Amino acid sequence: MALVDLIRPEVVKVPLVSTTKPEVIRELVEVLRDSGKIADVEAVYDALMKRESLGSTGLEQGIAVPHAKTPSVNSLTIALGISPKGIDFQAIDGNPSKLFFLLLAPPDQSGPHIEALADIARITKSQAFCRTVIGATTPAEVVELFSEN
Repeated sequence: MALVDLIRPEVVKVPLVSTTKPEVIRELVEVLRDSGKIADVEAVYDALMKRESLGSTGLEQGIAVPHAKTPSVNSLTIALGISPKGIDFQAIDGNPSKLFFLLLAPPDQSGPHIEALADIARITKSQAFCRTVIGATTPAEVVELFSEN
């Protein structure tokens, strides 16, 4: 399944209210719980924070991709969050992250996880597209932008 097919209004949070890395991760995990994608918030949060402890998933140019493998999901699951002001996510380039793709995959499924990371890398190469998404004000607008890209 293509990444764009997983980006639905119920898994998009704009704007994020969080101001720290742990808060962003928790807020996006709660989005997944509220949309019925996961049940065990703490197990998922712990898996994501354990992965973060190995090295920040804050990339460059305002993009962060917190991700983890967890038995709490049966298939690739995503939440997308936007923080127009940016949040310190210990990104590679030292800049604040504004666009967050939280990915979860079951431990026994590497393919979809890797494909999603590749899709994110491809999509976010366009700084103009990223700026447009970061400027979106509703989940529906975010979904529309991704479906058009």
